Amino acid sequence: MNVGDRVRLLTGTEEGIVTRLLDSELVEVAIDNDFTIPVLRREVVVVAQEEGKNFDRAAPDLGPGQAPGRNANASKKDKSKRPGQPAAAAPGRPAQPSLQEALAAAASSGAGIAKPAGIVPGTAGAKQPAAAKGLFLALVHQSPELLAVTLINNTEADVLYTYGEETSARPYRALAADKLGPKASTKPLSFLHLKDFETWPAVVFQLLPTRLNGDAAYELLTKRQAFKASTFYSSLKPAPVIGKEAYLFQLDEKAAAAIAPEKLAEEAPSPAPAAQAKPAGVDAAALKAQLSGDAPAKPAAVVAAAAPAPAAPVVAPPHEFDLHLEALRPDNKEDLSNTAILRLQLDAFEDALSRALATNMHEIVFIHGMGNGVLRKEIHRQLSRNKDIKFFEDARKEKFGFGATLVRLK
Repeated sequence: MNVGDRVRLLTGTEEGIVTRLLDSELVEVAIDNDFTIPVLRREVVVVAQEEGKNFDRAAPDLGPGQAPGRNANASKKDKSKRPGQPAAAAPGRPAQPSLQEALAAAASSGAGIAKPAGIVPGTAGAKQPAAAKGLFLALVHQSPELLAVTLINNTEADVLYTYGEETSARPYRALAADKLGPKASTKPLSFLHLKDFETWPAVVFQLLPTRLNGDAAYELLTKRQAFKASTFYSSLKPAPVIGKEAYLFQLDEKAAAAIAPEKLAEEAPSPAPAAQAKPAGVDAAALKAQLSGDAPAKPAAVVAAAAPAPAAPVVAPPHEFDLHLEALRPDNKEDLSNTAILRLQLDAFEDALSRALATNMHEIVFIHGMGNGVLRKEIHRQLSRNKDIKFFEDARKEKFGFGATLVRLK
């Protein structure tokens, strides 16, 4: 099961698209392409392409510029429109001719109608400007609310790429890696929902152009793309290769530089030659000075190298770990924002949990307080994804109320 696969729920008739692989047992599915829900993998099954052919249920193929419908299963419910059939005109209204038909009629009648600029008689329409060369991040509408993240290679070279995401809770998560051929696009690498625009992750691409039997090697390009409303909605334009409108961002504004052959041939600098060994023998004066304690002190660097400081041992956290700000920073005088306080508390929680696991503790209680529940919710979310946790639950309510969580470790 991969991102982009069409699946059906085993507990109902709904179908959707896999938008994310949350963990080894949980996936996120967009039902009707409009809202997403987490579903266990064992509760969905991939819909085979042959099913649509055999049962005449093929989904409509949306062309460039067409607005996708709200219901991804409309082809099963409404069979009045089939691919290849023209849409029926509204009652009482004449069918509107296409642009090509209007131009052909004008040319045959000899009417002096000005033709739109860029249109040549006998062609399908206006000349499209040449597509820009390069590598592009394209966010393509799958529905009015759901966007697919796609990489487009509009160059003549192959591209080795990796794709990952950054969030405030997780600095980096690798999601895909593959090779993309010239003049091609990837399948959806992930899906983003417009209603969650404010919490979208930043996407990170690593790109390495390559040519088989080429005569140059290239440097690795790394591009991090975050999304802001001020620039995102103005980036909608026709995308190269796929022939659809998309929110388009160029990833190689600065093309990858070729590495000169002489630079490739450079070897690592050789270590400094060791001091020439003195001839065998005993220096009586030096030996006497060392025995009497009058020998010069060794340089600090030599002493440090000879006796490295031992690594500090891991200290187990207390059984009841208080995450309140006054407990973490008793002498704090800074006026911290709510976001900064939450980040400080989560960092302390992660550190204490890792030390508890490293020191083989059986259980630990995190005191997070009641508040608005944001810290408790984030702690429970991280615990539910940690495979080293046996279970967690609210700690003794008679002592902590609902302001603490007991974590039992494996």
